[in-house]
Amino acid sequence: MGRIVTLTTCQWADMEFETLCKTAKEMGYDGLEIACWGNNLDAKRAATDMEYVKYIKDTLAKYGLQCKAIATHIIGQCVGDYNDPRLNNFAPAELADQPDQIRAWAIETMKYAAVAAKNLGVKIITGFVGSPIWKYLYSFPQTTEEMIEAGYQEIYDLWCPILDEIKKNDCVFALEVHPGEIAFDYYSTKRLLEKFKDRPEFGLNFDPSHLIWQGIKPELFLMDFIDRVYHVHMKDAAVTLDGRSGLLGSHIDFGDLRRGWNFRSLGHGDVNFEEIIRVLNAYGYDGPLSVEWEDSGMERIAGATEACAFVRKVDFEKSDVKFDDAIAN
Repeated sequence: MGRIVTLTTCQWADMEFETLCKTAKEMGYDGLEIACWGNNLDAKRAATDMEYVKYIKDTLAKYGLQCKAIATHIIGQCVGDYNDPRLNNFAPAELADQPDQIRAWAIETMKYAAVAAKNLGVKIITGFVGSPIWKYLYSFPQTTEEMIEAGYQEIYDLWCPILDEIKKNDCVFALEVHPGEIAFDYYSTKRLLEKFKDRPEFGLNFDPSHLIWQGIKPELFLMDFIDRVYHVHMKDAAVTLDGRSGLLGSHIDFGDLRRGWNFRSLGHGDVNFEEIIRVLNAYGYDGPLSVEWEDSGMERIAGATEACAFVRKVDFEKSDVKFDDAIAN
């Protein structure tokens, strides 16, 4: 038996929870990584209302689904970002254009998520942390080392009280390394983990799709940071540079074929999932493989059904024998 295959519900939060559970089961999934927004999971309510918790648990059980993680990406983004009008899309509508109130709401809600996870019997909270220095990506106008360090320190200071609550509730937080986060590639991740070296409850949600188009080999990233990888996303991307397109996207929306790369349904991109499975096997990762399905060019039910089957096919077990033992006398 392979690892359980779950569906990340971040892109499915438009569905009512029971409809989502029924759909996920029909698509072949063993469980859900439940998003804390939309029609999926209300973190505050799950932290304070045990009847609501019972409803979530009972609905999962009705469809034979497990929950090993809850997702807090858009909430966590509002912790580390500040005064960005795009956050109005993530925070409650009544907080629009009020950056201090948005950040306060996000910090409080992340703490509720820790209690919600405990109430649900979940040990992993996935998400983003935001970044006060993402705008410094290109380092022009000139960016000093002191400016970068101040950004890392700000994230540390903002997140430590949240991590205290996560630790108190016997959970871990798994950051998805991602453009727009303070850790977006190999070395920015290394620096962030060093910053949080005294906080073992702070780790990573490995997602190869955000690495492959940057020129990073996902399997090497995974191998080097495996001791802090607490959760794994299965997600693909295709690099389609044609001499006109670039890696930075040209302000062209996802799915447009003029882009130099796009997210693709599993098996339709450039990620070498066999090498990823080999690393997971070598280092004993037995957690869920969570499909984050994103493909602007494919119908999502068909795509996510195919993706679930793809993961089951590629998730081969580690051998328990040496292949050449039978050769010996």
